[in-house]
Amino acid sequence: MTSEHTPLPAAPAPHFLDRIGIPSTLAWGFVGLLLFMVGDGVEAGYLAPFLESKGISGEKVALLFTVYGVFACVASWLSGALSDLWGPRRVMWIGLGIWFVFEVLFLLFGVQTNSYPVMLAAYALRGLGYPLFAFGFLVWIAAATPPQQLGSAAGWFWFAFSGGLPTLGSLFASFAIPAIGQLATFWSSLGLVTVGGLIAVLFTRDRRGAGRLAPPDTHPLQVVFGSVSITWREPKTTIAGIIRAINTSSEYAFLVVMPTFFVQKVGLTLQQWLQLLSIMFLSNILFNLVSGILADRLGSRTIVALGGGVGSAISIPLFYYVPLWHPHSFAWAALVGVIYGATIASFVPLSSLMPQVVPREKGAALSILGLGAGASVWLGPLVVTLFRSSVGLEGVIWIFVGMYLAAALMTMFVTVSPEARAYSESPEGRSDAAVAFGH
Repeated sequence: MTSEHTPLPAAPAPHFLDRIGIPSTLAWGFVGLLLFMVGDGVEAGYLAPFLESKGISGEKVALLFTVYGVFACVASWLSGALSDLWGPRRVMWIGLGIWFVFEVLFLLFGVQTNSYPVMLAAYALRGLGYPLFAFGFLVWIAAATPPQQLGSAAGWFWFAFSGGLPTLGSLFASFAIPAIGQLATFWSSLGLVTVGGLIAVLFTRDRRGAGRLAPPDTHPLQVVFGSVSITWREPKTTIAGIIRAINTSSEYAFLVVMPTFFVQKVGLTLQQWLQLLSIMFLSNILFNLVSGILADRLGSRTIVALGGGVGSAISIPLFYYVPLWHPHSFAWAALVGVIYGATIASFVPLSSLMPQVVPREKGAALSILGLGAGASVWLGPLVVTLFRSSVGLEGVIWIFVGMYLAAALMTMFVTVSPEARAYSESPEGRSDAAVAFGH
């Protein structure tokens, strides 16, 4: 019989990774995701000029990227529903397989034979691969991470995602191309994706990724339809999807209009513009992590609304006007680029907020965020197309200011209901998270 004075055994100390916001049972998934996205981002900086050098017209290259974006958008939306239905690990396997098969077809029978129809078809279908893999893992994170740690875990997800695409992927290409040539660099990206994908799916230990997340009595069509019907059953998910579309819309718009602005108006060289872009993305990567950590302490809505919405509404005009006030100054341009990258990263906590808003349908809720992420690819350039000729670049800047202020206002409506909070804190809602940490 145990004496009443016998001390109780001490609770095991949290794993170091858990203390910095990475669920320890998912650690290899983050490593694999980073390598996968490095491979996916290798071509980002040079695929277009490479194809044009092979005689493919600029219009055809643009069509190639547009169709790729559409397929990636569809896969981003489906990733959550399919993860609910089949389990995140299986969806990641499917994404890895699609990427591998269609990249081989793209290179062997498209690029090396200079067949545009094959390139168009294979590249478009390859666009299904990375969202299924990456956002399948995001669903896994949402299923396995306690609510109080979700902000940090989401920050680490986007840190790995953006660290690979485009930052480290483009950096890898800058060293690989002079050493082994452009075509061999394409093939090396296949190796990085394969290694990273296998690390993630084979070595990630958490059991929630192995099985279906949706209730066993739910029909498959109901699960897929749920990723659509949730937009009117839970209007907060629709609002969050719109906010996510606004989030990176200016980035894609700036890739269209800012190279000319900084070279011709500000007086930077093309090399300086590319360096500025790298600095901006590096800032974005670092603050992806910082914003997630701050969200766990200050609240996700606070960081998204103030840091993301209001912050971007301030940083975007700074990114335009400050370089005009200080022409030929790379330092000033870099400073406001860092600020802009940080404010765009402040939307990261949306990925941790949504599973708390709809805790019973995490996959479907994250599907809407994936759809918003895909929509931002065309929303930004669409704003430029519709308004640049009538209001000029300066007018476009202020249109984006209005959009980000609207996003800040909309964030105020993305609240966690008492019912959702009670479910997350109930034994049923917390049981899976407890297993993840061995409690």
